[in-house]
Amino acid sequence: MAFIDYYKVLEVDKKATESEIKKAYRKLARKYHPDLNPNDKEAERKFKELNEANEVLSHPENRKKYDSYGENWQNGEQFEKSRQQQQYQGNSQQGGFSEGGDFSDFFESMFGGRSAGGGRRNTPYKGQDFSTELRLDLKDVYTTNKRTLTINGKNIRITIPAGVENGQQIKISGLGGEGSNNGPKGDLFITFSIENHTDFKRDKNNLYANIALDLYTAVLGGEITAATFEGKVKLTVKPGTQNGTQVKLKGKGFPVYKKEGEFGDLYLTYQIKIPKKLSEKEKELFTELAKMQTL
Repeated sequence: MAFIDYYKVLEVDKKATESEIKKAYRKLARKYHPDLNPNDKEAERKFKELNEANEVLSHPENRKKYDSYGENWQNGEQFEKSRQQQQYQGNSQQGGFSEGGDFSDFFESMFGGRSAGGGRRNTPYKGQDFSTELRLDLKDVYTTNKRTLTINGKNIRITIPAGVENGQQIKISGLGGEGSNNGPKGDLFITFSIENHTDFKRDKNNLYANIALDLYTAVLGGEITAATFEGKVKLTVKPGTQNGTQVKLKGKGFPVYKKEGEFGDLYLTYQIKIPKKLSEKEKELFTELAKMQTL
């Protein structure tokens, strides 16, 4: 069915207030009411559109979904609480009119239509989806672990795969609300908010960190101990290493999501420490070195 712009149907702006929508509906409903337009198919069609437009826009929740999903609003969040949609009853409250069959084909196809006897068909609807945010530390998602969540009064134990990223959302099927008319349960959507209290910066599966290097080791070379996310390792420093030099430790990064045994890389950037306090002997030696550099 073709999409119907309910604001155009009621001839109001999208920013119209509830009072303005109510006033517009009453005015147009009187104009196109079947009693005033007998045997006029066009008036009958417009009257049906007016009723469904009013049914949606005069209810804050319905209007919110319509404004959010636009042309595809009927599919938004599996109609959310479509099973709770009440049968048409707004006309007698707002316009003083009550007629059978006051919904267009578009509206009826959305909510399952009407049976020959005038009642709704028992169309199955998926249950409402639930969503929640789970706050974790970066260390928590370095390994796969289990957590217990309380969703809608029920305790649910879930497995969190290693490598989950900040802002990532996962879906767990069937942990949402109950369906109606034998429809399936809704789903649970979990959004992860991951805080980083470590010295490492994460970029997808790779980790980055700075490592202090004393001047003498940078000049002469040597062996140092460096921290990784899961422990310490020994590094060999080449003689003449420059400040800002970056080294890659393959496979020492973060776990790859849902790929057991696969890891990103760790990139360490050397930050050379310049001695601030020198003994007289050290000053003499540096002076001698400086003179040798000028020769």
